[in-house]
Amino acid sequence: MVSFNTRDLTLKCLESAYSDLQSCGFVFQIIVVDNASTDGSANAIGLRFPAIQVINNSTNAGFGAANNIGMKVATGRFFILLNSDAFLHAGACRSMVDHLFNEPEVGVVGPQLLNADGSLQRSCFPFPSPVRAWVENLFLAKLFSHRHRLGDFRKWNHDSTESVPWVVGACMAVRRDAYVKAGGFDERFFMYAEETDWQKRIRGHGFDVQFTPHAKVTHLGGSSGASDRSQTNHQFFASLDAYEEKHHGFLGLLSLRAAMVVGSTVRLLGWSAVAIVSSTKKETHKRKARFSAWLLKRQLTHWHRVG
Repeated sequence: MVSFNTRDLTLKCLESAYSDLQSCGFVFQIIVVDNASTDGSANAIGLRFPAIQVINNSTNAGFGAANNIGMKVATGRFFILLNSDAFLHAGACRSMVDHLFNEPEVGVVGPQLLNADGSLQRSCFPFPSPVRAWVENLFLAKLFSHRHRLGDFRKWNHDSTESVPWVVGACMAVRRDAYVKAGGFDERFFMYAEETDWQKRIRGHGFDVQFTPHAKVTHLGGSSGASDRSQTNHQFFASLDAYEEKHHGFLGLLSLRAAMVVGSTVRLLGWSAVAIVSSTKKETHKRKARFSAWLLKRQLTHWHRVG
């Protein structure tokens, strides 16, 4: 687990992890890598859970780099990477580990993620690509099922075990052999897209990535970055740029940018018009229009390349 200024959530998360792991009967270890938290997280973890190994980073190394540190010292046959704002339901660990144990071709398995109110949280996505950027920004993805290479996962209820391109890194079980062959996270990704890149490389080494609804995890989402939404947005799109350029070259990045300029322009005009004529949810529509304007400006002017 990676911790960064989420002390109370981290303690709650560790309680759920301990409870689930102990009920499964596994031999296990829990490692927390603290990214230089300033809220007393490391001390609080040590006091509440003295058996847990806490690794204190002197600076915020980012999500991928911190997970790499944890995996290097872990001794298990399987890893479960867990966000500090993700809470395991009973039997989640058992379901994920059993899945890996029974399916040797699977390198990564992700659980069904739920929002705090119990509603479904989408956790499986197609890999970004220049073609997909155009399909999504021209609003064509909804025409295809989630099994089609041009489709998305919005129509799928995440209620069946399936092979998927990649799963959200809030919680995922990983086979050690997949980690050994593919290596760890690319540390040029500070936050966001690192799990996408990692699972693409794991797939490239012959392992499958699967989703199972039999393991359930409540994920609050965005806790470490909740205090600075602007910076979080900048980091998200910077990581998306880095992923696109890494896997599709500079021309792929240009194609992504062009597609998002088109999509942002259409959304800006659309949400602005709705905000003018609508008698309800005006602030929501205005907020979406402002975000579209910000994204349009960002895609036209921001060219700081990661790594």
